[in-house]
Amino acid sequence: MAATYKDAGVDLDVYAESMSRLPRLMHRTFSPRVLPSDGGFAGLFQLDFAGKLFARNYEEPVLVSGTDGVGTKLVIAQSLNRHDTVGIDLVAMCVNDLICTGAEPLFFLDYVAMGRDDPARLERIVSGISDGCVAGDLALLGGETAIMPDMYGTDDYDLAGFAVGVVERKRLIDGHLIAPGDVVLGLGATGLHSNGFSLVRKVIADSGTKWEDRPDEFEGESLGEVCLKPTRIYTPAIRAIQSHYRVKQVLHGIAHITGGGIEENLDRILPSGVDAEIDPTSWTPNPIFTWVQKHGKVETSEMRRVFNMGIGMAIVVNDFYASSITTQLSSLGIECQRIGTITEGTGKVRYAE
Repeated sequence: MAATYKDAGVDLDVYAESMSRLPRLMHRTFSPRVLPSDGGFAGLFQLDFAGKLFARNYEEPVLVSGTDGVGTKLVIAQSLNRHDTVGIDLVAMCVNDLICTGAEPLFFLDYVAMGRDDPARLERIVSGISDGCVAGDLALLGGETAIMPDMYGTDDYDLAGFAVGVVERKRLIDGHLIAPGDVVLGLGATGLHSNGFSLVRKVIADSGTKWEDRPDEFEGESLGEVCLKPTRIYTPAIRAIQSHYRVKQVLHGIAHITGGGIEENLDRILPSGVDAEIDPTSWTPNPIFTWVQKHGKVETSEMRRVFNMGIGMAIVVNDFYASSITTQLSSLGIECQRIGTITEGTGKVRYAE
């Protein structure tokens, strides 16, 4: 009997059904700068379309790109059979890096690898990616779905994303303007975001806790629900500052707080002649962090190194504008508070204990 692709674990008819569910999720993210290319081999994006909000004729355009994944947070999504939020995480991890340069997000590409084709599950995953692109103001321009039996378990999948933006060269934010007297503002996180889940899952396994358990400090939410809260997308916050101020005079540095915590990520943008002194008492970490530390007996230094501890993005601003920015972002529902100051130093981040 002749062998078929279906016998090997890949059903092309099911794959075609999966692909038919995706165009509407892509189209809802499109801006006028996306050129029609359904069925093509590549997505098309017009850089200089003048009608889109914040689009401009760039004198020296610099393309900015970033790529990332979701990590072992996917293990939790697969364990709970909840797949509609991890796509938001995927976009967030890419676009939050992108906007640290001051770039305008343009478009996003995704890669989904699955052990078997599942049209409904893929639709839920891509619906989250579509939601993330709407929140981050990117067009979901295309992607790839790979069905790889034997590489992945039957119900396993992995995600990767790729984002592109553009910034005028003279408006590029790279931290070189950070100076003594500047203020570090912390933008609140929704929780764990997409880092440190290998440690989180170990703590949960060792403590005997179940995903459906509802610790008192979570105010009615289950542990699974808290862990799967999607990463916050900070495009609206940075855009609000860009639209109200002369950015170079006000906004001197942006750091996306991911693996490595505040110290290692803020350190990446500090010039060699300054330090950032962070006051850890200036904000209250989300309850999930105190829960993990308590049940895992994790040292504070390790918590700060692995997790964002409730600050998903740190921005360094001129002190004169710090209060007005805090008020502005808070009015938009974005938690923002002063968490540190910039002093003379050697390019290090330290905690004021």
